Amino acid sequence: MRPSNETELSEAIRDAGGPLVVRGGGTRPVGRPVSGEVLSVAGITGISLFEPGALTLVAAAGTPLAEVEAVLSEGGQRLPFEPMDHRGLLGSEGVPTLGGMVAANASGPRRVQAGACRDSLIGVRFVDGTGTVVKNGGRVMKNVTGLDLVKLMAGSWGTLGVLSEVAFKLLPRPETETTLVLEGLDDARAVAAMAAALGSPFEVTGAAHLPDGRTILRQEGFAASVAYRAGALAGHLAGFGTCARLDAGESADLWAGVRDVATFHAAAGDVWRLSVKPSDAPDIVTKAGGRALYDWGGGLIWLLMPEGCDLRALLGPINGHATLIRANTATRAGIASFHPAPATVTALAEGLRRRFDPRGILNPGLME
Repeated sequence: MRPSNETELSEAIRDAGGPLVVRGGGTRPVGRPVSGEVLSVAGITGISLFEPGALTLVAAAGTPLAEVEAVLSEGGQRLPFEPMDHRGLLGSEGVPTLGGMVAANASGPRRVQAGACRDSLIGVRFVDGTGTVVKNGGRVMKNVTGLDLVKLMAGSWGTLGVLSEVAFKLLPRPETETTLVLEGLDDARAVAAMAAALGSPFEVTGAAHLPDGRTILRQEGFAASVAYRAGALAGHLAGFGTCARLDAGESADLWAGVRDVATFHAAAGDVWRLSVKPSDAPDIVTKAGGRALYDWGGGLIWLLMPEGCDLRALLGPINGHATLIRANTATRAGIASFHPAPATVTALAEGLRRRFDPRGILNPGLME
Protein backbone atom coordinates (compact mmCIF):
# COMPACT_ATOMS: atom_id res chain seq x y z
CA MET A 1 0.00 0.00 0.00
CA ARG A 2 1.28 3.46 -0.92
CA PRO A 3 -1.19 6.20 0.04
CA SER A 4 -0.62 9.64 -1.47
CA ASN A 5 -2.21 11.74 1.30
CA GLU A 6 -3.27 11.59 4.93
CA THR A 7 -6.86 10.64 4.11
CA GLU A 8 -5.76 7.62 2.09
CA LEU A 9 -3.33 6.70 4.88
CA SER A 10 -6.14 6.81 7.43
CA GLU A 11 -8.37 4.65 5.26
CA ALA A 12 -5.60 2.12 4.63
CA ILE A 13 -4.95 1.65 8.34
CA ARG A 14 -8.63 1.62 9.27
CA ASP A 15 -9.39 -1.07 6.66
CA ALA A 16 -6.30 -3.20 7.29
CA GLY A 17 -7.15 -6.84 7.96
CA GLY A 18 -3.81 -7.79 9.51
CA PRO A 19 -0.32 -6.63 10.50
CA LEU A 20 1.27 -3.72 8.66
CA VAL A 21 4.97 -3.23 8.01
CA VAL A 22 5.28 0.56 8.26
CA ARG A 23 7.92 1.95 5.93
CA GLY A 24 9.22 5.38 4.99
CA GLY A 25 12.15 5.21 2.61
CA GLY A 26 13.09 1.69 3.68
CA THR A 27 16.60 2.71 4.70
CA ARG A 28 16.52 1.66 8.38
CA PRO A 29 15.73 -2.08 8.74
CA VAL A 30 16.32 -2.20 12.49
CA GLY A 31 14.52 -4.36 15.06
CA ARG A 32 12.83 -7.75 15.01
CA PRO A 33 11.74 -8.80 11.51
CA VAL A 34 8.04 -7.97 11.01
CA SER A 35 5.66 -9.94 8.79
CA GLY A 36 2.69 -8.24 7.18
CA GLU A 37 1.55 -6.01 4.35
CA VAL A 38 3.93 -3.14 3.58
CA LEU A 39 2.47 0.31 4.19
CA SER A 40 4.69 2.96 2.65
CA VAL A 41 4.32 6.67 3.37
CA ALA A 42 6.85 7.58 0.68
CA GLY A 43 4.02 8.94 -1.47
CA ILE A 44 3.00 11.55 1.13
CA THR A 45 5.44 14.32 0.30
CA GLY A 46 5.91 18.05 0.16
CA ILE A 47 7.11 21.02 2.22
CA SER A 48 4.05 22.97 3.34
CA LEU A 49 5.85 25.70 5.32
CA PHE A 50 9.37 27.06 5.45
CA GLU A 51 9.74 30.35 7.33
CA PRO A 52 13.43 31.27 7.56
CA GLY A 53 12.66 34.25 9.78
CA ALA A 54 10.84 32.02 12.25
CA LEU A 55 13.35 29.16 11.91
CA THR A 56 10.47 26.79 11.22
CA LEU A 57 9.77 23.96 8.77
CA VAL A 58 6.61 21.87 8.27
CA ALA A 59 6.64 18.99 5.78
CA ALA A 60 4.92 15.71 4.96
CA ALA A 61 6.48 12.63 6.52
CA GLY A 62 7.39 11.00 3.21
CA THR A 63 9.39 13.99 1.99
CA PRO A 64 12.95 12.95 1.12
CA LEU A 65 15.46 14.25 3.65
CA ALA A 66 17.82 15.32 0.87
CA GLU A 67 15.10 17.53 -0.62
CA VAL A 68 14.51 19.21 2.73
CA GLU A 69 18.22 19.73 3.38
CA ALA A 70 18.65 21.32 -0.06
CA VAL A 71 15.83 23.80 0.60
CA LEU A 72 17.17 24.62 4.05
CA SER A 73 20.68 25.13 2.69
CA GLU A 74 19.41 27.65 0.16
CA GLY A 75 17.76 29.49 3.03
CA GLY A 76 20.93 29.44 5.12
CA GLN A 77 19.53 27.03 7.68
CA ARG A 78 19.73 23.37 8.72
CA LEU A 79 18.24 20.69 10.94
CA PRO A 80 20.14 21.08 14.23
CA PHE A 81 20.67 17.41 15.05
CA GLU A 82 22.66 16.17 12.02
CA PRO A 83 20.56 13.07 11.16
CA MET A 84 22.43 9.90 10.27
CA ASP A 85 22.09 8.18 6.91
CA HIS A 86 21.93 4.44 7.72
CA ARG A 87 22.25 3.13 4.16
CA GLY A 88 26.01 2.61 4.11
CA LEU A 89 26.06 0.86 7.48
CA LEU A 90 23.00 -1.33 6.88
CA GLY A 91 23.51 -1.97 3.19
CA SER A 92 20.01 -0.69 2.50
CA GLU A 93 18.66 1.20 -0.48
CA GLY A 94 15.84 3.69 -0.87
CA VAL A 95 15.65 7.33 0.12
CA PRO A 96 15.71 8.57 3.75
CA THR A 97 12.50 10.42 4.63
CA LEU A 98 11.56 12.90 7.35
CA GLY A 99 9.09 10.47 8.90
CA GLY A 100 11.62 7.65 9.06
CA MET A 101 14.15 10.03 10.58
CA VAL A 102 11.69 11.00 13.32
CA ALA A 103 10.51 7.42 13.91
CA ALA A 104 14.14 6.44 14.55
CA ASN A 105 14.98 9.65 16.43
CA ALA A 106 18.02 9.71 14.15
CA SER A 107 20.57 12.09 15.67
CA GLY A 108 24.22 12.62 14.80
CA PRO A 109 27.39 14.05 16.35
CA ARG A 110 25.91 17.52 16.95
CA ARG A 111 23.58 16.06 19.57
CA VAL A 112 26.15 16.95 22.24
CA GLN A 113 25.47 20.62 21.53
CA ALA A 114 22.06 20.89 19.83
CA GLY A 115 20.13 17.94 21.26
CA ALA A 116 18.44 15.00 19.55
CA CYS A 117 15.85 14.93 16.77
CA ARG A 118 13.05 14.91 19.35
CA ASP A 119 14.41 18.13 20.88
CA SER A 120 13.91 20.02 17.60
CA LEU A 121 10.58 18.38 16.76
CA ILE A 122 7.74 20.78 17.64
CA GLY A 123 4.70 19.24 15.96
CA VAL A 124 3.38 15.99 14.49
CA ARG A 125 0.35 14.65 12.69
CA PHE A 126 -0.05 10.88 12.60
CA VAL A 127 -2.62 8.14 12.09
CA ASP A 128 -3.04 5.69 14.94
CA GLY A 129 -3.86 1.99 14.67
CA THR A 130 -7.59 2.65 14.45
CA GLY A 131 -7.23 4.99 11.47
CA THR A 132 -7.79 8.13 13.57
CA VAL A 133 -5.78 11.23 12.65
CA VAL A 134 -4.03 12.72 15.69
CA LYS A 135 -2.32 16.11 15.91
CA ASN A 136 -0.03 17.36 18.64
CA GLY A 137 2.21 20.41 18.94
CA GLY A 138 2.42 23.21 16.42
CA ARG A 139 4.73 25.71 14.79
CA VAL A 140 6.11 27.23 17.98
CA MET A 141 7.71 25.69 21.04
CA LYS A 142 5.50 25.83 24.10
CA ASN A 143 4.63 23.85 27.20
CA VAL A 144 1.69 21.47 26.88
CA THR A 145 -0.46 19.48 29.24
CA GLY A 146 -1.27 15.80 28.92
CA LEU A 147 0.76 13.40 26.78
CA ASP A 148 3.58 15.05 24.83
CA LEU A 149 2.97 13.03 21.68
CA VAL A 150 5.56 15.03 19.78
CA LYS A 151 8.36 13.61 21.92
CA LEU A 152 6.64 10.23 22.19
CA MET A 153 6.56 9.66 18.45
CA ALA A 154 10.31 10.31 18.08
CA GLY A 155 11.95 6.93 18.48
CA SER A 156 8.70 4.93 18.44
CA TRP A 157 9.67 3.17 15.18
CA GLY A 158 6.14 3.22 13.78
CA THR A 159 4.66 1.16 16.64
CA LEU A 160 2.30 3.87 17.98
CA GLY A 161 1.17 5.54 14.77
CA VAL A 162 2.16 6.35 11.23
CA LEU A 163 3.47 9.88 10.82
CA SER A 164 1.94 12.02 8.11
CA GLU A 165 3.43 15.46 8.92
CA VAL A 166 6.24 16.82 11.07
CA ALA A 167 7.32 20.32 12.14
CA PHE A 168 10.78 21.41 13.25
CA LYS A 169 12.62 24.29 14.77
CA LEU A 170 15.77 25.02 12.74
CA LEU A 171 19.17 26.61 13.28
CA PRO A 172 21.15 28.98 11.05
CA ARG A 173 23.86 27.35 8.97
CA PRO A 174 27.27 28.42 10.33
CA GLU A 175 29.69 30.41 8.22
CA THR A 176 32.51 27.90 8.67
CA GLU A 177 33.82 25.05 10.79
CA THR A 178 37.11 23.51 11.83
CA THR A 179 38.20 20.35 13.61
CA LEU A 180 41.08 19.91 16.03
CA VAL A 181 42.80 16.51 15.90
CA LEU A 182 44.73 14.84 18.70
CA GLU A 183 46.77 11.74 17.81
CA GLY A 184 47.71 8.66 19.81
CA LEU A 185 45.49 8.88 22.87
CA ASP A 186 44.25 5.64 24.36
CA ASP A 187 40.52 5.35 24.92
CA ALA A 188 40.54 6.57 28.52
CA ARG A 189 42.73 9.58 27.72
CA ALA A 190 40.60 10.35 24.68
CA VAL A 191 37.43 10.40 26.78
CA ALA A 192 39.16 12.69 29.27
CA ALA A 193 40.23 15.03 26.45
CA MET A 194 36.72 15.11 25.02
CA ALA A 195 35.28 15.85 28.46
CA ALA A 196 37.76 18.71 28.88
CA ALA A 197 36.80 20.13 25.49
CA LEU A 198 33.06 19.82 26.02
CA GLY A 199 33.38 21.34 29.48
CA SER A 200 35.31 24.32 28.18
CA PRO A 201 33.75 27.69 27.20
CA PHE A 202 34.91 27.26 23.57
CA GLU A 203 31.70 25.74 22.17
CA VAL A 204 32.48 22.30 20.77
CA THR A 205 29.78 20.85 18.46
CA GLY A 206 31.30 17.41 17.96
CA ALA A 207 33.62 15.20 20.03
CA ALA A 208 34.61 11.75 18.79
CA HIS A 209 37.40 9.18 19.13
CA LEU A 210 38.00 7.09 16.02
CA PRO A 211 39.19 3.50 15.73
CA ASP A 212 42.39 4.73 14.07
CA GLY A 213 43.37 6.56 17.29
CA ARG A 214 42.43 10.10 16.30
CA THR A 215 40.44 12.20 18.75
CA ILE A 216 38.51 14.92 16.91
CA LEU A 217 36.80 18.06 18.18
CA ARG A 218 34.62 20.28 15.96
CA GLN A 219 33.86 23.99 16.28
CA GLU A 220 31.41 25.95 14.10
CA GLY A 221 30.28 29.56 13.69
CA PHE A 222 31.52 32.85 12.28
CA ALA A 223 35.02 32.61 10.84
CA ALA A 224 36.64 35.01 13.31
CA SER A 225 35.01 33.31 16.27
CA VAL A 226 35.99 29.83 15.08
CA ALA A 227 39.61 30.92 14.58
CA TYR A 228 39.79 32.39 18.08
CA ARG A 229 38.03 29.47 19.78
CA ALA A 230 40.13 26.88 17.96
CA GLY A 231 43.33 28.49 19.18
CA ALA A 232 41.99 28.81 22.71
CA LEU A 233 40.80 25.20 22.77
CA ALA A 234 44.16 23.93 21.50
CA GLY A 235 45.81 25.74 24.40
CA HIS A 236 43.24 24.37 26.82
CA LEU A 237 44.09 20.82 25.69
CA ALA A 238 47.87 21.22 25.67
CA GLY A 239 48.22 18.54 28.32
CA PHE A 240 46.83 15.96 25.88
CA GLY A 241 49.24 16.76 23.05
CA THR A 242 49.53 19.08 20.08
CA CYS A 243 46.37 19.68 18.06
CA ALA A 244 46.39 19.63 14.28
CA ARG A 245 43.67 21.68 12.61
CA LEU A 246 41.49 20.75 9.61
CA ASP A 247 39.95 23.27 7.24
CA ALA A 248 36.20 23.49 6.69
CA GLY A 249 36.02 21.04 3.79
CA GLU A 250 38.17 18.38 5.48
CA SER A 251 36.19 18.85 8.69
CA ALA A 252 32.82 18.44 6.99
CA ASP A 253 33.92 15.26 5.20
CA LEU A 254 35.34 13.75 8.38
CA TRP A 255 32.20 14.40 10.42
CA ALA A 256 29.94 13.03 7.68
CA GLY A 257 31.86 9.79 8.11
CA VAL A 258 31.45 9.88 11.89
CA ARG A 259 27.73 10.62 11.51
CA ASP A 260 27.20 7.64 9.20
CA VAL A 261 29.71 5.32 10.97
CA ALA A 262 31.56 4.96 7.66
CA THR A 263 34.45 3.09 9.27
CA PHE A 264 32.22 0.01 9.69
CA HIS A 265 30.48 0.08 6.31
CA ALA A 266 32.60 -2.59 4.65
CA ALA A 267 33.60 -4.42 7.84
CA ALA A 268 32.17 -7.88 8.53
CA GLY A 269 30.26 -8.34 11.77
CA ASP A 270 27.32 -7.02 13.73
CA VAL A 271 27.13 -3.39 14.81
CA TRP A 272 25.80 -2.35 18.20
CA ARG A 273 24.99 1.14 19.43
CA LEU A 274 25.54 1.76 23.15
CA SER A 275 24.44 4.80 25.12
CA VAL A 276 26.42 5.00 28.38
CA LYS A 277 28.14 7.36 30.78
CA PRO A 278 31.26 8.59 28.98
CA SER A 279 33.43 7.67 31.95
CA ASP A 280 32.19 4.06 31.71
CA ALA A 281 32.78 3.74 27.98
CA PRO A 282 36.45 2.60 27.85
CA ASP A 283 35.89 -0.21 30.37
CA ILE A 284 32.79 -1.38 28.49
CA VAL A 285 34.70 -1.49 25.21
CA THR A 286 37.56 -3.39 26.86
CA LYS A 287 35.15 -5.96 28.28
CA ALA A 288 33.32 -6.35 24.97
CA GLY A 289 36.53 -6.76 23.01
CA GLY A 290 35.12 -5.23 19.83
CA ARG A 291 36.25 -2.38 17.62
CA ALA A 292 34.82 0.94 18.74
CA LEU A 293 33.94 4.39 17.47
CA TYR A 294 33.18 6.83 20.30
CA ASP A 295 30.85 9.77 19.64
CA TRP A 296 29.14 12.33 21.88
CA GLY A 297 32.27 12.64 24.00
CA GLY A 298 32.12 8.92 24.76
CA GLY A 299 28.41 8.82 25.59
CA LEU A 300 27.70 6.94 22.36
CA ILE A 301 29.68 3.87 21.34
CA TRP A 302 29.42 2.24 17.94
CA LEU A 303 30.79 -1.26 18.47
CA LEU A 304 31.70 -3.81 15.79
CA MET A 305 31.27 -7.37 17.11
CA PRO A 306 31.42 -10.90 15.67
CA GLU A 307 28.24 -12.04 13.93
CA GLY A 308 25.62 -13.49 16.25
CA CYS A 309 27.27 -12.22 19.45
CA ASP A 310 24.78 -11.41 22.21
CA LEU A 311 26.55 -8.33 23.53
CA ARG A 312 24.15 -7.84 26.44
CA ALA A 313 24.82 -11.36 27.73
CA LEU A 314 28.57 -10.80 27.32
CA LEU A 315 28.59 -7.49 29.21
CA GLY A 316 25.99 -8.22 31.85
CA PRO A 317 24.19 -5.27 33.47
CA ILE A 318 25.40 -1.85 32.34
CA ASN A 319 24.42 1.67 33.29
CA GLY A 320 22.95 2.46 29.90
CA HIS A 321 21.48 0.58 26.98
CA ALA A 322 22.71 -1.42 23.98
CA THR A 323 20.83 -1.56 20.67
CA LEU A 324 21.56 -4.06 17.92
CA ILE A 325 21.64 -1.96 14.76
CA ARG A 326 23.15 -4.23 12.10
CA ALA A 327 22.82 -8.02 11.97
CA ASN A 328 21.41 -10.67 9.67
CA THR A 329 17.75 -11.63 9.83
CA ALA A 330 18.39 -14.75 11.93
CA THR A 331 20.30 -12.79 14.57
CA ARG A 332 17.66 -10.05 14.65
CA ALA A 333 14.99 -12.71 15.14
CA GLY A 334 16.90 -14.36 17.98
CA ILE A 335 18.32 -11.35 19.84
CA ALA A 336 16.14 -8.39 20.80
CA SER A 337 17.41 -5.33 18.99
CA PHE A 338 16.24 -2.88 21.64
CA HIS A 339 17.53 -2.95 25.20
CA PRO A 340 15.03 -4.48 27.65
CA ALA A 341 13.31 -1.74 29.63
CA PRO A 342 12.55 -1.80 33.37
CA ALA A 343 9.21 -3.38 34.27
CA THR A 344 7.56 -0.03 34.98
CA VAL A 345 8.64 1.41 31.62
CA THR A 346 7.56 -1.77 29.82
CA ALA A 347 4.11 -1.53 31.42
CA LEU A 348 3.79 2.11 30.34
CA ALA A 349 4.89 1.28 26.80
CA GLU A 350 2.41 -1.58 26.53
CA GLY A 351 -0.36 0.68 27.82
CA LEU A 352 0.47 3.30 25.20
CA ARG A 353 0.47 0.71 22.42
CA ARG A 354 -2.93 -0.60 23.55
CA ARG A 355 -4.22 2.97 23.52
CA PHE A 356 -2.91 3.96 20.11
CA ASP A 357 -2.87 0.57 18.39
CA PRO A 358 -5.53 -1.59 20.07
CA ARG A 359 -5.48 -4.17 17.25
CA GLY A 360 -1.69 -4.52 17.43
CA ILE A 361 -1.19 -4.07 13.67
CA LEU A 362 1.54 -1.41 13.47
CA ASN A 363 5.00 -3.02 13.19
CA PRO A 364 3.98 -5.71 15.71
CA GLY A 365 6.93 -7.16 17.63
CA LEU A 366 9.53 -4.88 16.08
CA MET A 367 10.68 -3.44 19.42
CA GLU A 368 10.35 -6.62 21.49
